[in-house]
Amino acid sequence: MLYDWTYLLILPGLLLGLVAQWKVKSAYRNMSNQPSRSGRTADDVARELLAGNGNHRVTVVKIPGRLTDHYDPRKETLSLSEGVYGDTSLAAVGIAAHEAGHAMQKYLDYGPMALRNAIVPVVRISSQAYFPLFLLGIIFSLEPLLYIGILCFAASLVFSLITLPVEFDASGRALLALEAGGYLTREETGQARKVLRAAGWTYVAAAMQAVLQLLRLLLLARGGRRRN
Repeated sequence: MLYDWTYLLILPGLLLGLVAQWKVKSAYRNMSNQPSRSGRTADDVARELLAGNGNHRVTVVKIPGRLTDHYDPRKETLSLSEGVYGDTSLAAVGIAAHEAGHAMQKYLDYGPMALRNAIVPVVRISSQAYFPLFLLGIIFSLEPLLYIGILCFAASLVFSLITLPVEFDASGRALLALEAGGYLTREETGQARKVLRAAGWTYVAAAMQAVLQLLRLLLLARGGRRRN
């Protein structure tokens, strides 16, 4: 049975995810109303941080949406959302610097990021395949399919765990660069840290959810084996 008491296992991860999302939105809302003393826009800060470290490969662009900011290592594009691009708030500058931190990871061949980028194709396929394989294993009582499905899901867990040091390192690089470059004062850096720390908890929640889901799948597989 896929719908049973084991669903209770994933509730803590779901709750942590909701709390993390709330903390991100709350921190962003508070810090987005506080302009930085330097008056530099987030997109300019990102460009200057990259250029100052010799990275001229990356293009900084504006994209639609709210908190849709990301760095694409394949296209070497740093995308900032409408509320961040051109904004001078502590939240916007911190987010832009965080994404610039990812770009610098790629430029410097930071190990965990290189590994994460390398396994993306595998994770994309395995994350789509795990549930059909596991479900077929349950329906037809085929133990090999059960564990192939679990292995496929385990790839997503590995990806989530690798993501943690990548995200925290990018935030660390961002905060150091902002203060060292005079974009933020020490006090402002502490405020920007609150936004990035809150965002970091969303990745912790995702990793926790993956761990609990893997445990659930193992328990379901074990239960199915006992019934057989």
